[in-house]
Amino acid sequence: MSTLVATRAPEARSSSGFRIAMLLPGALVTFLLILFALGLVLFLAFRGNDGSLLGAGFTVANFVTVVSDPLYWTVTLRSLVIAAVVTLATVVTAYPVAYYLAFHAGRRRGLLLFLVTLPFWTSYLLRVFAWKIVLAYNGVLNSALIESGIWSEPTLAFLNTPAAVVVTLAHAYAPFAILPIYVALDTIPKSLIEAASDLGARPFTSFRRVVLPNSMPGVLAAALVVFVPTVGDYVTPALVGGPASTMIGTLIQAEFGKANDWPFGAALSVAVMLVILCVVLVARFTDRRFGSRT
Repeated sequence: MSTLVATRAPEARSSSGFRIAMLLPGALVTFLLILFALGLVLFLAFRGNDGSLLGAGFTVANFVTVVSDPLYWTVTLRSLVIAAVVTLATVVTAYPVAYYLAFHAGRRRGLLLFLVTLPFWTSYLLRVFAWKIVLAYNGVLNSALIESGIWSEPTLAFLNTPAAVVVTLAHAYAPFAILPIYVALDTIPKSLIEAASDLGARPFTSFRRVVLPNSMPGVLAAALVVFVPTVGDYVTPALVGGPASTMIGTLIQAEFGKANDWPFGAALSVAVMLVILCVVLVARFTDRRFGSRT
């Protein structure tokens, strides 16, 4: 017995050393690229702007301006509303696709999953420009409406509007919503659905009482994956949105760019992160409630 223990001890130590060696690169990258960047943003948020890279002195004036100026409240609220609409539209359209993939795709599942992930092969910027071409004054949509006789001349009602931002973002983040919902649906035991059918439940009742509650963790994960990045998006509002579509990410980018006020841009970033953190905590609480029910 003592010999067996003695031989297992070096194996355990070597296995532990191997795990540490494998985890160390990822841990270093996480620390350098995430924690260091986050710490730098927090540091800059409490600095005064003197035109230098790291600012001068420590102050809370940046946060006072963020809280007291109604402009930032208005833009932040607009960003949250647009992100919420994008999230709702994306999840609602992604759920039927994920449902089909999980229960009805059959042998075509692999091909369809490949097609779902195909947009990842192209640049996000190119997809936004594609929508700009579709929605432009002389774009694809206006041309199609004129050719079909619905309208007699092009209109500016599509581009540079909040609706254009919502459509573009919903299309861009659709794969991010489809995949987690599909995983949640695919893990539902088929025996539960069969049991509901054997007990006389109709298909809609079976979906409402069995499938939907068990897929809610995936739905909430998809909603978070879509909501969090869309709140701070600035590329899409800049390209397909107008003044009425200005989002908080656009203001942050302007502070770090043209305004050259990195401390105030950092303070805006911290404020947005706090708002998103509150949303994540609410989603976490909701996920736990659904988890306890199921």
